[in-house]
Amino acid sequence: MASEVAAAATNAVRRAGKEMHGIVVSAGLMDKTVKVKLGGLRWEPRVQKFFKQPRFHLVHDPRNSVRQGDVVAIMPSWRESQHVRHVVKHIIAPYGEPIEERPPIPAVGERLAEDAVKREAKVKRRTARRELEALKKRAETAVLHAKKSAREAELTLRAHGISTESTTLDDVD
Repeated sequence: MASEVAAAATNAVRRAGKEMHGIVVSAGLMDKTVKVKLGGLRWEPRVQKFFKQPRFHLVHDPRNSVRQGDVVAIMPSWRESQHVRHVVKHIIAPYGEPIEERPPIPAVGERLAEDAVKREAKVKRRTARRELEALKKRAETAVLHAKKSAREAELTLRAHGISTESTTLDDVD
């Protein structure tokens, strides 16, 4: 497993795209997610001039260590949710609380190892649930087979003229 994590880490580092710098606009509203403003320019052909047009990205912050106003480096990553496709690489300039008092930002290898552990736990839960469902289904089919065989036995007894109803004292009077 350790070799798989190491191979995935080297592969992720190799595939890692460019590092982008931006300012955290919104933090603390979503768990492990911040909104980062990246610089950008737009050419306006009518006036032959560039205008500022910032881009905004929702960025994964694995340990909630980024605060609003921080200057951070982000990089493309695997998709964490529908709109979150980048991850915080490191904090360039903190705003407010110093970096030492915040939880550390994990490296790519650490994130991959954590995801592998979570995935293993998920697979174990899934297999346990499926085994339990299979046991329930087997028990239900056994009950159905028992009912069916009892019904068939009753029908064969009736066919031979043997009564299957039990006689009580009230029936005798």
